[in-house]
Amino acid sequence: MSGGNGQHEGMGFRHSPTGPRVAPRPQPGFTPAPPPPQVQRGAGAQRPGFRWGRLGSAVFFTILLLSAGIRAYRDLSAPDAWSFWMDQYVSPSLSSTLVTNAEAGGGRAVLAVSGRIGPAAAIWLRERIKESQLKPGDVVLLSSPGGNLEQGVLMGEIIRAHGLSTAVGVADKGGRVRAGFCASACVFAFAGGQTRYGLDGSALGVHRFTSEAQGRALGQDAVADTQRVTGSILGYMTRMGVSSQVIEAMSQTRDIRWLDPGEAETMKLVTTPVKAL
Repeated sequence: MSGGNGQHEGMGFRHSPTGPRVAPRPQPGFTPAPPPPQVQRGAGAQRPGFRWGRLGSAVFFTILLLSAGIRAYRDLSAPDAWSFWMDQYVSPSLSSTLVTNAEAGGGRAVLAVSGRIGPAAAIWLRERIKESQLKPGDVVLLSSPGGNLEQGVLMGEIIRAHGLSTAVGVADKGGRVRAGFCASACVFAFAGGQTRYGLDGSALGVHRFTSEAQGRALGQDAVADTQRVTGSILGYMTRMGVSSQVIEAMSQTRDIRWLDPGEAETMKLVTTPVKAL
């Protein structure tokens, strides 16, 4: 009785939830499955997807290059993009000389700018002003036959933003300022001066202006575009303190009209007549 109960009790303890687990005996003919292979982490090991990762990065980088190239091609294929790029990076149409000796400008620095006003002239001038470390009251000396109307206006805005003065003339290697001329779009750059010096013998020339937009508008709505440009120019000259009389003088002729010193002063284009800088 005790033996039977003990065997029964032992079996009950073995299958009890709180009793010790006993590993089941393997069935005859059963072969356990081998363990899964370990992934090697050595130097020569190849990670899954490694080749595809590098290939995907190369494809992505190639797509970026192609998209940038297409964008650059579209930018340079615009009507004025190539000339702008050339004027800014390859062969600027303007040149400059910094004069710092006391013989010019009454002790002020003078940045002598000469040449035709190209499609990137405003950016070029801003960089030259920064390089020259011009301070308010320093002089931008202009000598130019004109060029791009919009760039001339932007040059004037930059000159005014830095509190610089303007004059018309050229500077020789000795720092002496000689008489010069400033015509067409150059007059708008000159108008940006906080003080506008009228050098004895120098000349300002005006004529009927045309913008790039006006040229493209021919045959479409040239009259409306001319009115828009005229309003913008008039607003600019008014902000610079120049009389609207200069706009009237511009509209009278296609040829250059050279203003005499009295006219330039009456129009408030020249604020300070001087014999020499």
